[in-house]
Amino acid sequence: MSCGKRYKIMDFNCALITGGAGGIGRAMAEYFQSKGKKVIIAGRTESKLQTASQELGNVPYYVLDTGDTSAIPPFVAQITQDHPDLDCLVNNAGVQRPLDVNTMSVDEFLPKADQELRTNIFGPMHLAIHLLPHLKAHSAGGTGAVILNVSSVLGLNPTSIINPVYNGSKAYIHFWTMNLRTQLEKDKTDVRVVEVVPPSVGTDLHRERENPDDNKKEKGASALTVEEFMKEVAEQLEKDEDVISAGPGKELVEKWYGAFGEAYKQAEAK
Repeated sequence: MSCGKRYKIMDFNCALITGGAGGIGRAMAEYFQSKGKKVIIAGRTESKLQTASQELGNVPYYVLDTGDTSAIPPFVAQITQDHPDLDCLVNNAGVQRPLDVNTMSVDEFLPKADQELRTNIFGPMHLAIHLLPHLKAHSAGGTGAVILNVSSVLGLNPTSIINPVYNGSKAYIHFWTMNLRTQLEKDKTDVRVVEVVPPSVGTDLHRERENPDDNKKEKGASALTVEEFMKEVAEQLEKDEDVISAGPGKELVEKWYGAFGEAYKQAEAK
């Protein structure tokens, strides 16, 4: 925990949500708005952003491919100029691809894998690090700030064998989020770092699979609906929890921290 004043997660005023035009990102935008927060959405596809923006009450939107790290510094400069009140980053954008070393050539596998890594790892990391000076300065002004990273239960237990790069990328987000939180707390900043660990949720994440709807409840899947997922996430955000999951994901998160949490606390104390 921070040695300075510990602001609550939901004390922020203005959130930037990547992948905000649909799925979990869109659900978070709607929830934040219901709590009186200002929302900015970003994503790769302008037509989807335009539609989402209009449906959310003409919220600001920015076209950004988070996998293109060269675009992030000018984007951060622009958005902090346009919205100096920005005090929450939601790293939600992500890609999940079926990748099989037994059936794909080198030239087919590697470009897809590299792009997935850029989107799932380098995008969130570059956004957070480039925005961190702004968030630290904002939090020093007396209101706190938040970085919220969306990982996955597949980063704790990689059971979706057809998604090896996705699983590894979400393991990275999980561990990096833990260490980022610890470093910022040790520095006595008031930038909160939150991890949301979704189980299978009925979004369009599976759009590159042979059956893109195999995570939809109406197709017989065991996944949560977006509404079910967001209801549980909202409850935990309002309880001010640093690590959040829903449905079957909660049990897995508890098991992981039960196995490794004490050892991590000891490492933090050193």
